[in-house]
Amino acid sequence: MRTPPRTYGGRMTSDLDLRERRELCDRFLALGPAAPTLCEGWTTANLAAHLVVRERDPRSAPGILLGGRFEPFTERLMDRQLERLGYEGVIERVRSGPPRGPLRIPAVRHAMNLVEFFVHHEDVRRANGDGPRTDRPDLDAELWALVRRLFPLMVRKASVPGVRLVLEAGADRQAAAGRGTEVVLRGAVSELVLFLYGRSAAAQVELEGPAEAVAAVEAASFGI
Repeated sequence: MRTPPRTYGGRMTSDLDLRERRELCDRFLALGPAAPTLCEGWTTANLAAHLVVRERDPRSAPGILLGGRFEPFTERLMDRQLERLGYEGVIERVRSGPPRGPLRIPAVRHAMNLVEFFVHHEDVRRANGDGPRTDRPDLDAELWALVRRLFPLMVRKASVPGVRLVLEAGADRQAAAGRGTEVVLRGAVSELVLFLYGRSAAAQVELEGPAEAVAAVEAASFGI
């Protein structure tokens, strides 16, 4: 069933990020704390704790955004959440949504969380034997709108040749960015999103173009 968009301050948004959040929490509970994810080295418990500190502890930001020497501190914050609340308590924190602040504003919450929760939902689903979802046209439409808007920035950040996204359904649904040799990424929108957000091994995407340019795209980091 399609989630109807709502208007906040003249802007349209939807609750699809909340649906992804809710279904991810249900999946966490069904799998337990030790199930694998696509996030290297992380179990479902680690991923749930990450989602809590991302929204509730600003001290986690350097480790999440910059990584490197900041990661150990962020991981300690995650461990503390699990020690204090237990696995199910951490999941309830995720389910309850962000605390007071800008992320409580629906349009901000949606913009910050739709891709985050979609990708992490797939991190859990794909690592535990599930394939692409084919019953979410509303989600596909919103993901495509977001990716088309962010794609030029992602390509500039990755410093790769010209790249064109082509959806499986319809040659008119394309997005291009960058200059020079063009590489085509072809697939369902869910798979294109996973590829662009570092899940290339799990994404069902076809790459077309000169071998050197394709290799550069495969090795690139596109995340915002």
